[in-house]
Amino acid sequence: MAEKTILITGGSKGIGLACAHAFAAEGAKIVICSRAQANIDEALKTLPGAIGFAADLTSAAEAAAMLEAAEQQCGPIDVLVSSAGAARRSPPDELTPEFYRAAMDAKFFSTINVVDPLVKRMAARGAGVIINIIGAGGKVATTTHLAGGAANAALMLVTAGLGTAYAAQGVRVVGINPGLTETGRVAEGMASDARLAGITEEEARARAIARIPMGRMASPEDIANAAVFLASDKAGYITGITITMDGATSSVIV
Repeated sequence: MAEKTILITGGSKGIGLACAHAFAAEGAKIVICSRAQANIDEALKTLPGAIGFAADLTSAAEAAAMLEAAEQQCGPIDVLVSSAGAARRSPPDELTPEFYRAAMDAKFFSTINVVDPLVKRMAARGAGVIINIIGAGGKVATTTHLAGGAANAALMLVTAGLGTAYAAQGVRVVGINPGLTETGRVAEGMASDARLAGITEEEARARAIARIPMGRMASPEDIANAAVFLASDKAGYITGITITMDGATSSVIV
């Protein structure tokens, strides 16, 4: 990764921040993006030499402006790790068309608004890697995560399609589907599930871990390590697929 420029959306917290640290350890130049400047400032304290841009990636215009500013300041982006956005959870009887639309904005379009212009730039240059951090909810339906799961499923299809469309132009597109991971975002979802089930958060967490054959949630670093590998030349023949990392929770053929 030495001398390569890595753009990480959602890079101020959780999996995104872990990816920033992992790529930095490999000698890459790090650019992070987040909605809140305060979160960027806090993350940059732990990332010497990195830079950050604040943008609301649900806006195509803001996403395009962020990308333009990043490439003007840092040069061409070699690798994009898209880890921005998450959809709220809701019981099925509280879902509305507006809720589904908000979920698509929060997860699908916060990814696509960066991926779409950047994959075309990468194709014109004849090189690049895009890694979409998606989520296992797009593969296995959960009643409290239908809207967000639908957005994740759409991203899985786009990942496969773009990987095929741009393979001949030197661009690889890969997805990672993390299962439950030790992040603040998952903790918030766990609290929501606990309220819906009428149990404590500790009980909800214990039940969730009991369903994971490996006996623990993933750490953000687990996901980041996979992202670094997939971005490297050692994964140079991997594209158009989404890899599930859920500790063997979903026993399905992929």
